[in-house]
Amino acid sequence: MQILDGKKLSETILSELTEEIIRFKSSTGITPCLAAVLVGDNPASQIYVSNKEKTCRKIGVESRLFRLPATTTTEELLILIEKLNTDSEVHGILVQLPLPQGCDELRVLDAINPKKDVDAFHPENVGLISQGRPRYLPCTPYGIQQMLVRYGIETSGKHAVIVGRSDIVGKPMALMLVQKQSPQQTGADATVSVVHSRTKNLHEMTRQADILIVAIGHPHFLTAEMVKPDAVVIDVGINRLSNGKICGDVDFDTVKEVAGAISPVPGGVGPLTISMLMLNTLRAADFNR
Repeated sequence: MQILDGKKLSETILSELTEEIIRFKSSTGITPCLAAVLVGDNPASQIYVSNKEKTCRKIGVESRLFRLPATTTTEELLILIEKLNTDSEVHGILVQLPLPQGCDELRVLDAINPKKDVDAFHPENVGLISQGRPRYLPCTPYGIQQMLVRYGIETSGKHAVIVGRSDIVGKPMALMLVQKQSPQQTGADATVSVVHSRTKNLHEMTRQADILIVAIGHPHFLTAEMVKPDAVVIDVGINRLSNGKICGDVDFDTVKEVAGAISPVPGGVGPLTISMLMLNTLRAADFNR
């Protein structure tokens, strides 16, 4: 059984990115700049944004953080986004989700210039992903795809089952894995099934998977009897238990006895999400110069 160490892999990717950014700055005189917008005081969001800021400093990306109170209206947020859209020194824009109740997330995400949408949530970018010609790839699915590719896990012809259908992970992950594989599009050519809370015989579906990607938002949801022997299991969940401990959507201790490879929580997909955000920011700087 192989542990898919996302933390270690993230460090490798960030090291590569640091060198790329040095070359980019040297050749263009431009410092990639990421603007992050944090509305309210959600503790998890604050930690996540703080980690992004630290990573920006580490690899040479300029970070601008805009902290807004939870009482911020949709209209006020749209005014800020328009300013960032027209600021030529800002290359990537990220609005940290979830937004406080009362803010219209779809209007806010739709307002971001798709050329600066480094989360790849804008409908224009989602459409490009579906056609296999992405401008940017969404950070968490992109991190998962990198994990598969860099650990040498074959996706071509394999049955990938994605547990969860969110716009952030489940849907874009399916779009990416089902694409035709090419030198530019690796970690693809899979046969993809998406299952969710309304799926009948969900256990039977997960037991068919060569690759299981679990992003359903319930602690320890996936148990050993739901996994085919030697399957690759990637846990996207981050849940805080009543005792304060962090766990994933996979019952790691039992599933690791069945799986051929498994990602832990913490230390799995999470670090890769930030690495892919940094990669998208560099691409945005090149695209928008």
